[in-house]
Amino acid sequence: MQHDPQNSDLFYNLDPNLILLSAENNGYHVTGEMIQLNSYENRVFEIRLEDRDSIIAKYYRPGRWSRETILDEHAFTNELKGESLEVAEALLLKNGSTLDQIENINYAFFNKVRGRLVQEFRPEHYKKLGNWIARLHNIGRRKDAVHRAYLGPTEDNKWDSLEKLLKTISPEVRGRYEKAAYEIFEELDTRLQDTPFIRTHGDLHRGNILEDSTGNFVVVDFDDMINGPVIQDFWMLLPSAETTGSIEFENLVAGYSELSDFPAEQLALIPWLRGYRIINYAIWIMNRWKDPSFPKLFPDFGSYSYWAEETESLEKVLYSV
Repeated sequence: MQHDPQNSDLFYNLDPNLILLSAENNGYHVTGEMIQLNSYENRVFEIRLEDRDSIIAKYYRPGRWSRETILDEHAFTNELKGESLEVAEALLLKNGSTLDQIENINYAFFNKVRGRLVQEFRPEHYKKLGNWIARLHNIGRRKDAVHRAYLGPTEDNKWDSLEKLLKTISPEVRGRYEKAAYEIFEELDTRLQDTPFIRTHGDLHRGNILEDSTGNFVVVDFDDMINGPVIQDFWMLLPSAETTGSIEFENLVAGYSELSDFPAEQLALIPWLRGYRIINYAIWIMNRWKDPSFPKLFPDFGSYSYWAEETESLEKVLYSV
């Protein structure tokens, strides 16, 4: 997707007055106080209001998502909220949509969700979480997110990105990395051909799961929502690469199976999805390198030691299968 470099410069140095103006334009009475929240990909702020609880404002990185793909995310989270699943739903704006622009930067507002990270996941947490994911997936099966990507190297146009990435890799390990990455991409493409896809969270790890004061889960950050296999919302939740047989896995599946059939045949996808994520993470950093914050956040990126470690991680995935 094409975007104006000037928009990127504005995004990197987002003016606080512009942020407050976007809230005021939508009828919010701001106090002038705001807090920037942790987000590498977007710019996210908590804006204090005079007459109600704070709202969360998200300004989307130019060139990442089209308007339609963002609205697919909002539609899904609002659908989940309507079915009593606790998520951060996008609020309706003055323009009649959940998305607007200021200085050509897409933005949205969300209610502030209250909860804290679960410090230690116990067996009962996993069972309850499996139940929660089943409810999410039962809603996700109703239709595709037509403007969102479909998971997989070919479906999500990742082969070209891999070729670009290979040019940046230290020559000492480039051949090994290329061999491992090609095998992971090819195998995942093949295995996903006959795998049913539904709307998934896409990035469901424990850092995106909060627990509220009543002990219920609140799931945040649907930014990477994707049409994908059921198992995509499982494998990142487990504490190690060893999945089946662990008490965590058994409880997760038990909770899920109370409300939906668990596709055990998709377990074979997990190592390939793990390798795919490792590669995509490097592609993501590469594509964000012009953002002044990224060289500071990832100072080792591009070094020999970085690529040697990445190569070993990919080879370890292949050894595991």
